[in-house]
Amino acid sequence: MTAGGHDAGPGHPIIRTTALTKIYRGGVRALDGLDLAVRESELFGFLGPNGAGKTTTVQLLIGAVAPSSGQASVLGRPLGDREARRNLGYLPEQFQFPGFLTPLSLLDFHGRLQGMEVADRRRRAAELVEMVGLRDAAERQLKTFSKGMLQRVGLAQALLGRPRLLLLDEPTSGLDPIGTRNVRDLLLWLKGEGVAVLLNSHLLSEVELICDRVAIINRGRIAAEGRLDEILNPVSSVRIRARELSADGVRMLEAITASLAAEEGGWWRAKLADPADASRLAAAVVSSGAALEALVPTHETLEEAFLRLVGYEIPPPAPPRVPAQPATGWGAPPANIS
Repeated sequence: MTAGGHDAGPGHPIIRTTALTKIYRGGVRALDGLDLAVRESELFGFLGPNGAGKTTTVQLLIGAVAPSSGQASVLGRPLGDREARRNLGYLPEQFQFPGFLTPLSLLDFHGRLQGMEVADRRRRAAELVEMVGLRDAAERQLKTFSKGMLQRVGLAQALLGRPRLLLLDEPTSGLDPIGTRNVRDLLLWLKGEGVAVLLNSHLLSEVELICDRVAIINRGRIAAEGRLDEILNPVSSVRIRARELSADGVRMLEAITASLAAEEGGWWRAKLADPADASRLAAAVVSSGAALEALVPTHETLEEAFLRLVGYEIPPPAPPRVPAQPATGWGAPPANIS
């Protein structure tokens, strides 16, 4: 860990935590020995189910709460360090702005709080309003804004001080597809400018598109961390089409797969316990005497990996419940009808 008092230089983690633990009153263990490293100029996805410890981690990083034990540094400085906080941008999931302000007046106010010079904060406010797509609404009061527009204002506020590290909690919440794409492009541009981004989002498809690495946290501990190709199973299932597959052939496939299900058009879907089993399936089809027409691998998605790593199993669909009906086919009349 970089010693406190020195900014993280090239190649050093901009965030590092070691055995970071937070226990709240009543013995609630929100974090349980968290080890995490986020590098400079990195888009880092921080994922986990509700209550996993994501918000507590961010609260510790910005110095809002103190850890119970463990060590952490932000920009090479201890948690809560004033100089490190000057270089942080933060957008919480839940935020409120005074409705009588406009985007420009709100940014000017926050610029004053940060000690920015008048000319600099006004120039910066104009740049950010343009950057987040609110130029035409720059002089409108915030109380007239939609949720998606307020989300854009919040992102502009987080970027006001030209941060080196951006902590974002659900930044695309409330945005339409165009707004989501704009935020995605903005984050990629910030990465190119050397800004590190810790992104907490439930939109796993967006994380999959833009993040260099991800960490999945569950019950206060890291369940997996790394590049997507290190976390996702390379082949989680295959679709097979085989002509004249016999009952014995089906039993051979079932012996190899974790599950096997028939699909329309003569296709079968096989869930694999080991990616190497795909070649064994092809050999089994041929040895059974059937003609293998197609074997199409299906790669695990980030959503599937997320569910696997947090231990969630999708339950089978429940059979439809059909309420008992009178013999006439008509329900009983309401009590107030005679």
